[in-house]
Amino acid sequence: MFYRKTVYWRTTVEPIKFSIIVPAHNEEKEISKCLESIKAAAAPYGEQAEIIVVLNRCTDRTEEIALAYGCTTIKNDDRNLAKIRNAGARAARGEILVTIDADTVMSSFMLAAAEKLLATGLFIGGGVTGKFDRMSIGITASVAALSVPIMLKYGLISIGIFWCRKADFDAIGGFNEGMLLAEDCDFARRLALYGLRNQKLFGTIPFAMTTSSRKFDQYGDWLLIKRPEIIAAFLKENDQKLADQLYYDFEN
Repeated sequence: MFYRKTVYWRTTVEPIKFSIIVPAHNEEKEISKCLESIKAAAAPYGEQAEIIVVLNRCTDRTEEIALAYGCTTIKNDDRNLAKIRNAGARAARGEILVTIDADTVMSSFMLAAAEKLLATGLFIGGGVTGKFDRMSIGITASVAALSVPIMLKYGLISIGIFWCRKADFDAIGGFNEGMLLAEDCDFARRLALYGLRNQKLFGTIPFAMTTSSRKFDQYGDWLLIKRPEIIAAFLKENDQKLADQLYYDFEN
């Protein structure tokens, strides 16, 4: 009599230090600069850093460029940045998650600074401060016009690039998928509150990014002064029409 022996193979995914998540909708003009900056910041970590590009309804060369840089690519077709970022987080192997937009460049010290702050045990994670690649009086006024009501609603927070341990990201449920706008501000507030409950601070890494002024280039530097309905939409959080215009259908 012969017996069939069934062998069960156990596969494990080896953890790494960093997973950097980049949402991207038709970003062939911008994403190379973003990925170059991540590669430079991640150079000291070697194979301990991965870049996950979440392709969102891309019809250009974004995927080709991402693969050329050795990135992991996944697809998500939702018109919802929270869902797009969360899809990247689910695929992540890193102990530390970092989120950055495809039109943003991180400073060379950004990842090392995040690791150092988290290693102290004093910080739950946080955001960064930075600058636009072009400034003007109109852009400054527009940013101020949005920043004040956002600060009054969500508190004194920093956004731009987020960094935290994946365990803490999962503990607060990631980004709020019920929001179409200001999901980053909401995430920062919830992460900060979770940190307080665990006797940890929400940190800010200064001068850690440069982001594109392309929306001001297209719509005008005084955009948020001339169109206060955009500020109202951010506070409302679920204006699909404006969300599509500013993010999900925006073409550079």
